[in-house]
Amino acid sequence: MTQPSDPSIQKDVILVTGSSGLIGSAVVHKLGLLNTVIGFDRAGPPYPPEEAVCITADMTDKASIEQALAEVRERFGNRIASVVHLAAYYDFSGEPSPLYENLTVQGTKHLLEALQSFEVEQFIFSSSNLIYKPTTPGHPLDENAPLDPAWDYPKSKVETENVIHQQRGQIPTVILRIAGAYNEMGHSVPVVHQIQRIYERTLTSHFYSGDTASGNAYVHIDDVVDAIRLTIEQHHQLAPETVFNIGEAKPVSYGEIQETTGQVLYGTDWTTIELPKLLAKAGAYAQDLVGDPFIKPWMIERADDHYELNIDKAKQQLNWQPRYTLMTTLPTIIKNLQAHPDLWYKVNGLELPSELQ
Repeated sequence: MTQPSDPSIQKDVILVTGSSGLIGSAVVHKLGLLNTVIGFDRAGPPYPPEEAVCITADMTDKASIEQALAEVRERFGNRIASVVHLAAYYDFSGEPSPLYENLTVQGTKHLLEALQSFEVEQFIFSSSNLIYKPTTPGHPLDENAPLDPAWDYPKSKVETENVIHQQRGQIPTVILRIAGAYNEMGHSVPVVHQIQRIYERTLTSHFYSGDTASGNAYVHIDDVVDAIRLTIEQHHQLAPETVFNIGEAKPVSYGEIQETTGQVLYGTDWTTIELPKLLAKAGAYAQDLVGDPFIKPWMIERADDHYELNIDKAKQQLNWQPRYTLMTTLPTIIKNLQAHPDLWYKVNGLELPSELQ
């Protein structure tokens, strides 16, 4: 085994892919004080936090992955306590992209192949609750629930979970099926767009093409980081292959977000009318002709989908449970929009309307 040249190898070495991303940065901050954290990321900004040793790695390029791991071996030795694999492609528009295959699926395959010559004690993969077949209120989904990914993003997660099973070799693996992540500035794509429509008083903010009582599972980014930390700390007690749901047990409905947003912004409930799907689709297609609205025709088909998670396994085996809820955090998200609209729009990747500039 190559001898490490860096004295910090006395700490556990943790490799984080996608280390400059929203969750990746938070993981680096959390783990960087007590561990040697190596951040794999693309060249150029944004960069991983300063707590990480940054190594350039293009996860779509097998040779780049192998070269980056060769640098890890040279500087830190052959033992890696945990690989936290967060790098993946995500586009909520639903548009197809070769990056789902090249980055999420094949990138994971090449990474696992290159890790076989290391002493890897654990490989953690961030999957999604959206891989499940939707359920109905009061019937939470556990880790054995049927899978039915509806669009390219969750489909790529299912394919990658299968790749991990096939390619892991002797590396113990943990798959975290993570709910929609948010923090006090928003960051959850459907939530921030819903708030944006009400804030701007758009006509579409008053209409919905599904059951407003249907909801989704969410989880605060700090709770995701805690789940990853606990998964690493307890890796010796976990099965060689295991899966955990990571999310809040109580889903949040479209109607609840509408009502809370209206109350915080304007002191009144926001009138919401449920539209027939055919009419909603026609409206969405018409909007597509004149711009690039967030509501796409394919989303209308999924408007009734309900995701509710059973998190008992994570509670029992990881001693994890969420400390936050979206419903208690939502007023803070909205108040941050009111206080700093320029910043809120920027961090959520939204274009500030001319009348608000």
